Amino acid sequence: MKLLWSPLSIEDRKQIYAFIAEHDQRAADEMDGLFNKRASHLLSFPEMGKPGRVEGTRELVVHKHYVLVYACAGDTVAILTVLHAARQYPA
Repeated sequence: MKLLWSPLSIEDRKQIYAFIAEHDQRAADEMDGLFNKRASHLLSFPEMGKPGRVEGTRELVVHKHYVLVYACAGDTVAILTVLHAARQYPA
């Protein structure tokens, strides 16, 4: 299987990283590493997230504040967005 981060999810990660790094660089590095680690688990266990709020997606809680929204198609797991748990989704 292949892992694909959408442009939106990459931008989400950059913004999350920058926000956390303002307060604690090490915590920002750890959170970004956690996103990578949990997303890579989806390659072996693509059904580990719960059914998503948007049809055809799944959601994986990575941290109490962050959720990966993803979809599976063929041999690809696509991370669509990284949500803060307080963010309204879908808009």
